[in-house]
Amino acid sequence: MALFGQEHIDRYVATNGEEGHDWQGTQTLILTTTGRRSGQPRVHPLIYGRHGADYLVVASKGGAPQHPDWYLNLTAHPEVEVQVKGDKFRAHARTAMPGEKAELWSIMTQQWPDYDRYQEKTERDIPVVVLEPR
Repeated sequence: MALFGQEHIDRYVATNGEEGHDWQGTQTLILTTTGRRSGQPRVHPLIYGRHGADYLVVASKGGAPQHPDWYLNLTAHPEVEVQVKGDKFRAHARTAMPGEKAELWSIMTQQWPDYDRYQEKTERDIPVVVLEPR
């Protein structure tokens, strides 16, 4: 199953994550942001990690020179919706602060080691996003 496709989202939502949560040795959640220009919901499957009660995602875009649209959306509208398996909740999204990023980056590279390779491909500082459940 493709990670970045509508089929992944549809199957994840329809099965409460029974299909799509576990993916290629890691785990994914569904993040819904608000489009910064359109105001419409935008839905994305993303690899996640945990830090206490918070969920972590990485705005890598495979090491592209620009941030992914979902990251730009949540910086404009930080109140988001998250689905982890069948659990749906609202969260506040924030970019990890410099003093906490190293620890959070380490958690995420344990989930998906390619994040280090993505960072090497770009001059952009790839953000770790903290999703704080409300």
